[in-house]
Amino acid sequence: MAADLGELLVPYMPTIRVPRTGDRVFKSECAFSFDSPESEGGLYVCMNTFLGFGREHVERHYRKTGQSVYMHLKRHVKEKTTGAAGGAIPRRRNGKVFLDLELNRDFNGEDFEYEDEAKLVIFPDHFEIPLPNIEELPALVTIACDAVLNAPSAYKKQEPESWEEEIQVSRHARSLRQLDNGVRIPPSGWKCQKCEMRENLWLNLKDGAVLCGKWFFDGSGGNGHALEHYKETNFPLAVKLDTITPDGADVYSFEEEEAVLDPHISEHLSHFGIDMLQMQKRTENGHHTENTSRLRVSEWEVIQESGMKLKLVYGSGYTGIKNLGNSCYLGTVMQVLFSIPDFQRMFVGNLQRIFDYSPLDPTQDFATQMAKLGHGLLSGQYSKPPMKSELIEQVMKEEHKQQQRGISPRMFKALVSRGHPEFSSNRQQDAQEFLLHVINLVERNSAGLENPSDSFRFLVEERIQCCQTRRVRYSQRVDYCIQLPAPIEAATNREELLAFEAKRKEAEENMGTPPEPVRARIPFTACLQAFTEPENVPDFWSSALQAKSAGVKTSRFASFPEYLIVQIKKFTFGVDWVPKKLDLTIDVPDFLDLSRLRATGLQANEEELPDLMPPIVLPEDTRAPEIDETAVMQLAEMGFPLEACRKAVYYTGNMGPEMAFNWIIAHMEEPDFAEPLTLPSLMDPGPSTSDSPTGAAPIGNSPPEESISILTSMGFPRAHSIHALKATNNNLERALDWIFTHPEEEETDALSDMADTEPNDNAFSSANSHSDNTLSPDRDGSGSRVKDGPGRYELFAFISHMGASTMSGHYVCHIKKEGRWVIYNDHKVCLSERPPKDLGYIYFYHRLSSS
Repeated sequence: MAADLGELLVPYMPTIRVPRTGDRVFKSECAFSFDSPESEGGLYVCMNTFLGFGREHVERHYRKTGQSVYMHLKRHVKEKTTGAAGGAIPRRRNGKVFLDLELNRDFNGEDFEYEDEAKLVIFPDHFEIPLPNIEELPALVTIACDAVLNAPSAYKKQEPESWEEEIQVSRHARSLRQLDNGVRIPPSGWKCQKCEMRENLWLNLKDGAVLCGKWFFDGSGGNGHALEHYKETNFPLAVKLDTITPDGADVYSFEEEEAVLDPHISEHLSHFGIDMLQMQKRTENGHHTENTSRLRVSEWEVIQESGMKLKLVYGSGYTGIKNLGNSCYLGTVMQVLFSIPDFQRMFVGNLQRIFDYSPLDPTQDFATQMAKLGHGLLSGQYSKPPMKSELIEQVMKEEHKQQQRGISPRMFKALVSRGHPEFSSNRQQDAQEFLLHVINLVERNSAGLENPSDSFRFLVEERIQCCQTRRVRYSQRVDYCIQLPAPIEAATNREELLAFEAKRKEAEENMGTPPEPVRARIPFTACLQAFTEPENVPDFWSSALQAKSAGVKTSRFASFPEYLIVQIKKFTFGVDWVPKKLDLTIDVPDFLDLSRLRATGLQANEEELPDLMPPIVLPEDTRAPEIDETAVMQLAEMGFPLEACRKAVYYTGNMGPEMAFNWIIAHMEEPDFAEPLTLPSLMDPGPSTSDSPTGAAPIGNSPPEESISILTSMGFPRAHSIHALKATNNNLERALDWIFTHPEEEETDALSDMADTEPNDNAFSSANSHSDNTLSPDRDGSGSRVKDGPGRYELFAFISHMGASTMSGHYVCHIKKEGRWVIYNDHKVCLSERPPKDLGYIYFYHRLSSS
């Protein structure tokens, strides 16, 4: 028999691999479905790729790859028989078969016993070889099988990238003595203390100075004031402000001239009022603790409809999503998205095509994992009501066990959060930020295809007026969500709030019992009114005055989306940088008419601001740009003119002689090839753009020719290079990444620059602006990208948050289906008795027909 098995496996031996370090073994979940070893058909693990497949999908993988040998895993789960000895160890036929396997059900192991079964299956004949079978199998096959059976979970091997391990602890970190100068850093509104820069800002950990970083060759970065400060003071350590998270921050040592680790970063930041420890507190059960003396019990009970006998619902569209530990923000967002027909049609309607054309590793394909998740939620396959016999048995035992298990989004979360510092963590996150992140991924992965996120896409008209000259400028931009302010001053119970605040302060002073909390009641009309009111534009440059001036901005809808997302701005940052939630209710309507907020454009009695650009602020060291002289000499030794070598090294950002060599080859025929290095794009503001029919483009809108040349010298088409630079604000590194993630496609080029008619004053920090620039592609939404229509809407879903901040608490969502409200609370799906519409955080409306 041993010889027979050996001969049988000989043709397949080259395809059987032993898992190496770094290989992930997917033995708990199918790549195309939520089948697991506990499913009726078990799970098939490819012995070459180590991907897992349910019985329905393993044939597809065999046909696509020709891989014939799979390990079939099956777990048999049984409830212990009545009268079994208490505390008995669950029986296992093969003790190590499913080592480190996550169970796909929530049960107490003491109440169940299970048997694990493994065997090799050879396709297409389905020949089965039971395991273990050490005596009869070839040694290589035995080793491979044992390695697969004992491999850890695919999701427990996602350690930090190797480059992180190379960063060393700074020798200044432990000896740093911070100045007691009273500096406190606010959670927003930073700018360089020596110039107007608001990006690439660094906080010196010694004295709290906030200064800009160095200037880069592509025009980004800063004016190098952080480095100047070090040269003046010898204070070596600085942290980049926009990288601070509960896990740490990017720290740079000017003295050591490299990125470093600071093991005391939390203590050093707290010296300036940035409380990282406060950000990290959480409870053992996956929900964060509250940092308030009294929990908002009523909020948790009302939103989750606790105390009511909610009826469980099953079937298509009523499948819950398991909480992986602070992943409820993901579950609620995806439940709402897959209740929208456009997402259903794109990913579930095209399921077979997506699966058939998926790459060899479907776990890393966005469309495949979206289709898998959508099918899991909508098919009803994972939301089946218990059998009558099970119900009768439960009644006889006087037990009422939870029957809904939901689906685990582990594979989906690993993919969509990859590389993201926040979503890849196990901390609670802001559901609105994750929603925009998913929309961004849909945008990037829908090139040339139907784009379901177009349903949310709309145009905002921004009108900026110079307060001195009264002249105006109109521009448009793309957005996906409006954020409504929550004006506490408009609360209808203002007197009650003032009385509560007085009692609270009195209790604090006298060390007494705090009063019962009072929740602000704000009319929805007040939120809309606050959204439409003019707001000041920081650092506004008036082209009429050719100087900075006071400016105000108002926003209106240039188009109305098919589906409107409304976020209530309930969260604000405390002085300790921890986001805190305003405790309030808003009478959000079921029906909403925004027609009066439609944009009107330039009026007859208005005069436009001239199309002039503000003067360019030059870095102070542009006359002496940083150039790697070693690379220059290497190129000069090849026989190229010295000045040409200097330009090549400079324009490729000191990225090495090889990159500079490519630049030289691409520019050798130019008449000024050997001329001395000059920076005309920076030193000369260039001709006026007032004659341009589209008005003045913002700084950075027209990519520098040097950056275009760098990309074209790498072999990328010129048009595609320009498109990449425009989409990334002329950041060369991001442009390269953009090119690799956006294969060249046919451009419609009937694209206007309407979203780019604004000077670079970064003026729309308004209620409805988002932080992710990639969510506003530079092509306009005038064609099929914007589904304009009437501004009348009906509420169909809302996401609610419980807790004191976005970094803690819990999310649930309510969705209106078949005329009734349904509550989705992780894996539990029930009919809602009292949907708490006044306590929601994100609201979703669909457009009503014009009839």
